[in-house]
Amino acid sequence: MSTADTRSPQDTAQDTAEDTAEVTAALRRAGIGDVDDSGLARALYSSDGSLYRVLPRAVVRPRHADEVVAALEVCRDLGVPLTMRGAGTSIAGNAVGTGVVVDTSRYLHRVHAIDTEARTAVVDPGVVQAALQTAARPHGLRFGPDPSTSNRCTVGGMIGNNACGSRALGYGRTSDNVAGLDVVTGTGQRLRLASGSAPGGLDELQALVARELATIRTELGRFGRQVSGYSLEHLLPEHGFDVARALVGTEGTLAVVLGATVTLVADAPARGLVVLGYPSMADAADATPGLLRHGPTAVEGLDERIVQRLRDVPAAVVPDLPRGAGWLIVELTGDSVAEVEAKAAGVLADAGAVDTMVVTDVAQAAAIWRIREDGAGLAARTSDGRPAHAGWEDAAVPVTSLGGYLREFEALLAQHGLQGVPYGHFGDGCVHVRIDFPFGREPDRGRAAYRAFVQDAARLVARYGGSVSGEHGDGRARSELLGTMYSPAALDLFARVKALFDPDDVLNPGVLVRPARLDDDIRVAAAPRHRQGLALAYPHDGGDLSNAVHRCTGVGKCRADPSGVAVMCPSFPATREEKDSTRGRARVLQEMLAPGGPVRDWRSPEVHAALDLCLSCKGCSRDCPTGVDMASYKAEVLHQSYRGRLRPRSHYLLGRLPMWADLAARAPRLVNAVTRSRLGGRLARWSAGVDQRRDLPAFARRTFRQEFTPRPGDGTPVALWVDSFTDHFAPEVAHAAVRVLEAAGYAVQVPGDDTCCGLTWITTGQLDTARRVLGDTVRRLAPLVDAGVPVVGLEPSCTAALRGDAVDLVDGAGGEGLAARVAAGTRTLAELLTATEGWTPPSLAGVEVVAQPHCHHHAVMGWAADERLLTSTGATVTRLGGCCGLAGNWGVERGHHDVSVAIAEQQLLPAVRGAGPDAVVLADGFSCRTQLDHLADRPGRHLAELLADALDRE
Repeated sequence: MSTADTRSPQDTAQDTAEDTAEVTAALRRAGIGDVDDSGLARALYSSDGSLYRVLPRAVVRPRHADEVVAALEVCRDLGVPLTMRGAGTSIAGNAVGTGVVVDTSRYLHRVHAIDTEARTAVVDPGVVQAALQTAARPHGLRFGPDPSTSNRCTVGGMIGNNACGSRALGYGRTSDNVAGLDVVTGTGQRLRLASGSAPGGLDELQALVARELATIRTELGRFGRQVSGYSLEHLLPEHGFDVARALVGTEGTLAVVLGATVTLVADAPARGLVVLGYPSMADAADATPGLLRHGPTAVEGLDERIVQRLRDVPAAVVPDLPRGAGWLIVELTGDSVAEVEAKAAGVLADAGAVDTMVVTDVAQAAAIWRIREDGAGLAARTSDGRPAHAGWEDAAVPVTSLGGYLREFEALLAQHGLQGVPYGHFGDGCVHVRIDFPFGREPDRGRAAYRAFVQDAARLVARYGGSVSGEHGDGRARSELLGTMYSPAALDLFARVKALFDPDDVLNPGVLVRPARLDDDIRVAAAPRHRQGLALAYPHDGGDLSNAVHRCTGVGKCRADPSGVAVMCPSFPATREEKDSTRGRARVLQEMLAPGGPVRDWRSPEVHAALDLCLSCKGCSRDCPTGVDMASYKAEVLHQSYRGRLRPRSHYLLGRLPMWADLAARAPRLVNAVTRSRLGGRLARWSAGVDQRRDLPAFARRTFRQEFTPRPGDGTPVALWVDSFTDHFAPEVAHAAVRVLEAAGYAVQVPGDDTCCGLTWITTGQLDTARRVLGDTVRRLAPLVDAGVPVVGLEPSCTAALRGDAVDLVDGAGGEGLAARVAAGTRTLAELLTATEGWTPPSLAGVEVVAQPHCHHHAVMGWAADERLLTSTGATVTRLGGCCGLAGNWGVERGHHDVSVAIAEQQLLPAVRGAGPDAVVLADGFSCRTQLDHLADRPGRHLAELLADALDRE
């Protein structure tokens, strides 16, 4: 027996730690500043957007290209693998490795130059594609390829896997848009390559190509989406021995990209969509070839099951689509809307669709595109809620064969007892799908089922003359399958090319050449089922935190810069740290539940470091296409971590604020005098764990409940649920709501004192108390709801707790459906008013409103009713996205102030500074108004106050 066979797990771990220390020390001696071998970094970078979990030894985040070269030299000297990574959205497992992972997205993200005459841009490998578009747009130019992850994927990553995206039909693949590359090969050779010109110093490669012309001409480059393997057709004499383009799509296995010159194209002045409905996806595929003669920039396929998944998302707004079970989204461009409409008429004539729709409105078109862009996340759950996985993700066939291929593919799924929802780039014959392989339910059978299906699927694709990858690269998921579509001679050619560029197999080993087994290192198959006290896990996750956190598939939407009305994830743009993205947090929690990793348990410092800057804003529960709810997971972690243990001071003070507020209401003037004094304020902030730069809000001299007297009336009864924040800090909001409701014909009653939502206990993980508090509230409100009396909430976070958390906490603990009934009977003020028959809102004509919807309002209830109401008043409304940055107790806690301010600077503060002097800043959330008071010195107004003021003016 060998020594390796007799070592204990402790010995193996010790050897790994020693190896890691050696690598880290060598990297630092080489002058690389940002080297991280911590358990947190290894957990964060153990997965990309794929199925795979591979722990690296260390993570390098280079500040300039020379550090990348230095990292490669260290890895070559020590024989340690090196894997390049951009945003980590790689779906095939291209961006995970056992050695050093190099993240270019943190620092190497500059657009160095744009040449408008040559129509080129010089960029770092870590520049996000959308940032390049932003830089090119003022010049009337754009970078053509645009994957659905364009607001977070990096150009270096696109070069790595030859990314295409929806508009490749009009603009080509990444390889078609590369004018030059600055690379270093696995031998350490620096190459500056210009597309279209043969470089010197590659004589062996030229000789190899000359000997293998027949194999290259007959097996490679057969159709546009054949990106599997190496694209050696670019090295043919008739293509000018174009090494730059040949390196695109090699997935970091031959050379490392240090910089790139990419081509730009003129952006079309006008765009429009033709949306075509068909009886099935296969019927839509049959119609696709006949539409290509109209010159569309994109022809995308969309399945009704994906649209239904979006409809199932709480608070989602789904745009109208034509009748059908499968749709084609056809994008047309032109010099004017009239030209686009003329082209659309031609498409409609050839479509053969059951129903059609032409869209030239920019906002409506964007809403339709968003469904398609979120496809990878929306398809990650089956119709019955089971997780669906990547792996067999983006195969492509010639477009003329697409309909037949889809029919056989659906039959193959049924034969294997699997479900999947196909969609994709139908104009290019590329089909995406997520499949419910039974990894989590039966890990061993799941791996076997996965292997059996993808082998059969690969043979099906090969029979249609297709490619096992159409745009995401082969990675760990499909490299083993290359033998189904290539001859032994072609595979041998790939290996000989690899030997010329990277003879020591340092660059991304296990990918393309000498591939890793496709069913090894599968992340979800390795995760154990974990059932300890999971109060807030999704009901359809079976009360299993492992299932819940593995909802994160790594698509990385949480890494996108804030734009539009999205909220997720506020802290990541402020810090640019992977640990502060929803994905990063999910990865650490996945590692906590996985065997043999660096993250041990609930109390691990890696877990708490990852969750520290989670605002519990719930933005991810709405904006993450897979439905991750990190706020709930954080509450569960805090609950388990501190159960029976001493908690942070803020948990005792801020986490129990309603209790302390009730005590302060007995002597509010005295309490305010103490907290507003210099010494008393400092002591109060220290005791509560509040940053000393924060002002403490003043308690109302009289609470709303102390002042409210029901007025007799014959109106429709309504229960105004007055939360602790409104009652103790902003009673004027409740008084305004009473005026508005009475003017709308309602008779207002106020439920009893003990009706708290328990939110502060939830966000600090005091879930036993939160369950009790919420249970009491639900039992007091249930008779009203059961009697048909609507309950109206004023504070969005508290209303959201009744509409969401209460159902999980109370009904999940044997509440007999009471919480669900209360949730169904609870309304926001706008929801009630817009549904009130005969009610006419007061006029706000001429009023400029800058609206900051509370994060929980956006995530749980949606803000559509508020938007409709405000529009009906005649006000000019600017709706902001993002978060105010306070988020209840989070933003005032010590250690969070600077990030809180940075988050406010993303949208809220610039919008307020740019608003007119008479503009009203609408902020229903007490947190949002408090943040405005602290940072903008400008008051925020609640919707109830805005409407009451308008009533007073009438």
